[in-house]
Amino acid sequence: MIRLLVLFVALIATALPVQAERLISGISNDTVQITSNFDGERMTFYGTIAPEAGAEQRYVEGPYQVVIVVLGPTQDRVARRKTHNLGIWLNTEEVAFKRFPSYFHVLSSKRLLEITDIATLNENYILPEAHAMVPNPAGFMRTLNFGRELIRLMSEEGLFGVQETGVQFMSDSFYSAQLILPSNAPPGPYVAQTYVFKDGQIVARRSDGFAVRKMGFERFLAQSATQYPLLYGIACVILALFTGWLGGVLFRR
Repeated sequence: MIRLLVLFVALIATALPVQAERLISGISNDTVQITSNFDGERMTFYGTIAPEAGAEQRYVEGPYQVVIVVLGPTQDRVARRKTHNLGIWLNTEEVAFKRFPSYFHVLSSKRLLEITDIATLNENYILPEAHAMVPNPAGFMRTLNFGRELIRLMSEEGLFGVQETGVQFMSDSFYSAQLILPSNAPPGPYVAQTYVFKDGQIVARRSDGFAVRKMGFERFLAQSATQYPLLYGIACVILALFTGWLGGVLFRR
């Protein structure tokens, strides 16, 4: 009798449609232009949670939580430790980080540890400290300590940050979030990775990209420095000599 009851419950469970979610998201601006008077850009991230295409269900059932991770272009970084020796501050230790985010900001609809467990946050690189836990020849603890210090310094520059409760739900399935991109945001490709959580598990995710580009004379200088470094260096030296000579002439008068 018990076996028949278990079999009956299993048949009912398999007959019921399994809820599957998909995320439809977007960004207010796919290109941020850096000009001479650029002082930052307000970005809006929005989206809606809907049933998976082809699913029998017509609506989704929450409650849901949303986490948005905005990542800038990666670059190689070196964190150094200074020590005071014989009255002089010297760099005595350093740890190199490959492909480290030049910009990292997290927006969430709730406190991160109330959304899911710390293991899931680290596995998906949602926590800033997760980028300091990457394999490194320097060793785990040394890499972690230097990485945390690097993150602290970049946070002071506005390049790293966590804004819990930065995502607002306008309805049960529609959300919106705003982020002010700082004036010192590095140029290059950016990606906004959005995660939808339910009962502590990721049920949907999506990536949207945008670009930060230098425009006008700033773009010309940046391209010249990277594509023609020798000519750029010579031009800078000539300009410095000319400026010094001109200043001397003016002050003699």
